[in-house]
Amino acid sequence: MRFIVTGFIFLFSCQAYALDWQDSPHVGQLFRDAGVTGTFVLYDVAAEQLVGHNRERAYTQFIPASTFKVANLLIGLSAGAAKDVDEVLPYGGRPQPVKAWEKDMNLREAITLSNIAIYQELARRIGLARMRDAVGAIDYGNGEIGTVIDRFWLVGPLKISAVEQTLFLNRLAQGTLPFPQDKQEAVRDAIQLEQRDHSTLYGKTGWENFPNPGVGWWVGWVSKNGRDYAYALNIDIREASDATKRVELGKASLKALGVF
Repeated sequence: MRFIVTGFIFLFSCQAYALDWQDSPHVGQLFRDAGVTGTFVLYDVAAEQLVGHNRERAYTQFIPASTFKVANLLIGLSAGAAKDVDEVLPYGGRPQPVKAWEKDMNLREAITLSNIAIYQELARRIGLARMRDAVGAIDYGNGEIGTVIDRFWLVGPLKISAVEQTLFLNRLAQGTLPFPQDKQEAVRDAIQLEQRDHSTLYGKTGWENFPNPGVGWWVGWVSKNGRDYAYALNIDIREASDATKRVELGKASLKALGVF
């Protein structure tokens, strides 16, 4: 099984590097104006092209933080660790860094509020063996989850690049991941953010080392006029005020590229 999973990861790494990359001066200027260091990449599925800013960083792997909740939810639902996104899971009763997290919560609300404790409980219900197999099956980043089931996406060893995020999210958008279609649809519904005319925006934030300096993420996709555009942004968060720039800069980049 390990050799099969390794083979899939190798194939998807080759796919990532085989895609044409186009620098966007407009997106680059947005990053300079915002005064942040980071990357943005848009995967135009139909054109088989990556467009964005800072190609080197786009291929660099970082800890996914709460963006992994997307995969965690999909794996949990598919494994039967939760019956649906409206199942309430316990937060454990311990003080949390965000007061709103200090309550039992369903998985839909917990992914919206990025409640770490709820998704740690989901991961514990999945277990190491099933989680390791599933992470390998979806070719998620380096595929390494270590031996601690409820921390590997927060502190490592799991890492993923912005480009790899777009490849994974594109497969979720198109329903081509190796999981039941109804589970993929449930996850898509849980991370839908907004609709405008003929476009629908899906997304999830993440903040490695929250609430301290670290790498901040915003990843997802836009479905527009029958086409999907997966995107991933990550930036260096040096102070708390940088956190709001994730979505602001991401939306500005999508607008600059004419996607949303």
